[in-house]
Amino acid sequence: MIVVAGEALIDLVPREPGDPLSPLTPARGGGPYNTAVALARLGSPVAFCSRVSTDAFGASLVERLEAEGVDTGPVQRGPEPTSLAAVLPGPDGSADYAFYTEGTADRLFALPGPLPAGARALSLGTCSLVLEPGASAYRELLRREAGRGVFIALDPNVRPQLIADPGGHRSRLLGLLPHTSLLKLSEEDALWIAAGEPGGEPAGGSGGGSAGDPLEAAARRWLAAGPEAVVVTRGGDGISVWTRRAACSVPGVPVGVVDTVGAGDTVNAALLHALDRRGLLVRGGPAGLGERDWHEVLSFAARAAAATCSRAGAEPPYADELSPAAAG
Repeated sequence: MIVVAGEALIDLVPREPGDPLSPLTPARGGGPYNTAVALARLGSPVAFCSRVSTDAFGASLVERLEAEGVDTGPVQRGPEPTSLAAVLPGPDGSADYAFYTEGTADRLFALPGPLPAGARALSLGTCSLVLEPGASAYRELLRREAGRGVFIALDPNVRPQLIADPGGHRSRLLGLLPHTSLLKLSEEDALWIAAGEPGGEPAGGSGGGSAGDPLEAAARRWLAAGPEAVVVTRGGDGISVWTRRAACSVPGVPVGVVDTVGAGDTVNAALLHALDRRGLLVRGGPAGLGERDWHEVLSFAARAAAATCSRAGAEPPYADELSPAAAG
């Protein structure tokens, strides 16, 4: 089983794309929440570990998880309100967010007892790593499970508008790398983190996958700190991976983009699913993959992300919508 830990929240999406003052439609979301749903749809056994409100929004969040087949046994419940994120879509389908998280349930997450029996991987990230006091409990959970030999996947999913202390947050993220097997980031995440490192590129730079790519330089630094693979999503330009023995990039899959909400979370789920199908959700597993295998894994993730981008909201694909052979 794969355990996904982190926030569940409600996205408030303008009914009219590009008009933030149009009526808002609530949609269930949050990076870890979307990842758990995507894993379930792909056919991976998955559990969700978070603190979710007992209000109507929280009840709806849990109901959807259960309907999708996600194990909600590790979910903590509390009377605090559900976090809200106002989605501000751009003209190209990209999304920005305004968060409302003061006193909400997910940020009061407490370190849980043992994970469900059979848990062999833990995926963690997004706002859950920023908002205290829950952020400290999530980091402690990551370190505890890594010490028990559990495969750790880290998806920082940086939201600068939530980060009061950028230097401190970068330092805490980098401090998790020795415990991490798979580090997955967006290009924007990677450049933001690298900007605060000695010799790092300024935020907003561009990689593009060419020689002298600042993302590759950053990925090599992070690999030296502990992860076995660093995967960077580049939007429509595709996905890249670096390991100590291989490097590989695949192009994006052309698709009519409705919006990009949940695309990165789908990539995270697809990577975990594809590695799981290959029996590689173990410490040391990703390090053994060669370029050809990584090309198959990344291509599968790119197709899954394209499917998500082709429809409104975080609606990841089901397994039968993707080529079975590509999943391993």
